[in-house]
Amino acid sequence: MHEVVLKPTEIVRTAGLLCQRIDERFPDSGLAKVARDLKGLAAQARAEAAAIRRPIYSLRLLVGLLVGVIFVLIAAAAVVAWQSFRGVDHLTPIDLLTAVEAGTNEIVLIGIAVLFLANLERRIKRRRALKALHQLRSMAHVIDMHQLSKDPGRYREYRVAPTPSSPETVMTLAELARYLDYCSEMLSITGKIAAIYIQHFDDDITMASASEIEALVTGLARKIWQKIMIADSTQTALSEASDSE
Repeated sequence: MHEVVLKPTEIVRTAGLLCQRIDERFPDSGLAKVARDLKGLAAQARAEAAAIRRPIYSLRLLVGLLVGVIFVLIAAAAVVAWQSFRGVDHLTPIDLLTAVEAGTNEIVLIGIAVLFLANLERRIKRRRALKALHQLRSMAHVIDMHQLSKDPGRYREYRVAPTPSSPETVMTLAELARYLDYCSEMLSITGKIAAIYIQHFDDDITMASASEIEALVTGLARKIWQKIMIADSTQTALSEASDSE
């Protein structure tokens, strides 16, 4: 069966097209700048995910040498201990218990050291992935900030009077709906970029972080779609009112 995978190149292309569409519709806007940043994060994710997927051979070689040195030292210590015990005519139970306890402690410490070295590559890759995912989480909140003041309720007839600090209504209702739709698309792309990092990196912590981002962008997009529905219903109501006149 053919394996279904996300193609980072296609995500970068989609982010680029969305950036172009926003720049054409809302040139010199803050949303256009955020779209360019999102395009850059998509390109960065493609390169970073590929780097995370590749083995770090130099690190593996270093870890292998260190583990080898540890086992050589263990063997040397075992030989020295054996020669020391051979020179003792009689071992008391206390001496034997002390030697077993010391050996057990050394084995535990050595096991922890070997486990640490064996997981070193995964931790390095995890740190890189989590740093990138933190950027995506921040990007999702930045996108949400841009749509925060875009309220279609201001276009209704029963809206309250604006105050001097109220956001300016410079877009038509149709433009507002398109603006909100762009925000929703950007959030969706943000979630897909996060998925790039875990597609070929099976790490529980990284996967949990990417899942949190997916849940975050889904929740934010749901709020935006509620605004879009309000904008559509308002546009319909205004059109019907205009036709009745």
